[in-house]
Amino acid sequence: MSNTTHNWPKLDFHYLKDTIATVHQWTQMIGKVRLKKMPWINHSWQVTLYVSATGLTTGSIPYDGGVFQIDLDFINHQLHITTSTGQKITSGLGAETIAEFYNELMANLQQAGVAVEIYAVPNELEVAIPFAKNTAPCIYNGEAMHAIWQALVKIHNVFTGFRSGFLGKSSPVHFFWGAFDLAVTRFSGRTAPLHPGGAPNMPDDVMQEAYSHEVSSCGFWLGSEAFPQPAFYAYCYPTPDAYGKQQVSPPEAFYSNEMGEFFLMYEVVQQAANPEEMLGQFLQSTYDAAANTADWDKNLKCDLQGLKN
Repeated sequence: MSNTTHNWPKLDFHYLKDTIATVHQWTQMIGKVRLKKMPWINHSWQVTLYVSATGLTTGSIPYDGGVFQIDLDFINHQLHITTSTGQKITSGLGAETIAEFYNELMANLQQAGVAVEIYAVPNELEVAIPFAKNTAPCIYNGEAMHAIWQALVKIHNVFTGFRSGFLGKSSPVHFFWGAFDLAVTRFSGRTAPLHPGGAPNMPDDVMQEAYSHEVSSCGFWLGSEAFPQPAFYAYCYPTPDAYGKQQVSPPEAFYSNEMGEFFLMYEVVQQAANPEEMLGQFLQSTYDAAANTADWDKNLKCDLQGLKN
């Protein structure tokens, strides 16, 4: 299931889904630790995880002793808690249940000198069982998660290149543990109408702050039982009536009226002669669709790569 084309791994949702469900719960716990210890940053950027050289990381988080970070290592299949005081606590990704993983994580944080209490219930999931009461088994396939991470590495690099072509406010390339997706967002600089909210188990005021300004956003999502295909997506908020009628690239991309987003299946990119180029076309053309229909400032695009010479 981890066969590669041009080093982009094949991703079969049905093979990956149990591991996705388990690691989604783990990232929710870790993300909530980050949320609790970080100052609030606009659009909830303080809660995200990041693609790292070994898996996913919180990056540096302030605490009384300095900074600490939590890493999910998908090479050695371990969880690391590292502090600026020299502490490093490592545990294997082999917990029997979601509750056991949660209890071990919190105990290890306490051992590392990190005092934290989180709201220990998942967000953005229809069924939100408190972590400490969730006796569902942890189903973790190391090969499957390694393939997912390798895909995230490839996508991260294309997203990072795309982010560099914009002078305006842009998010980092970051991993949201709520929906379990990798995303990057550009901003026009103008305020947006009040967002209606409505995400499951997510406070409306958090959603409204996240979408307080006009955005053009793109990302990668691993799929669900209702949509069992990993896919790239792009949307803008607010959404002009003409947005979904725009011609985007590559030809395999399509607009979903139901979702209000453009989609491009991961499999199409993975099998392309040049996956990076195809994904770049999707990112740029969907941004152009948003910028043109919403009349964004054309001077926000840039190319600064000549400064590297």
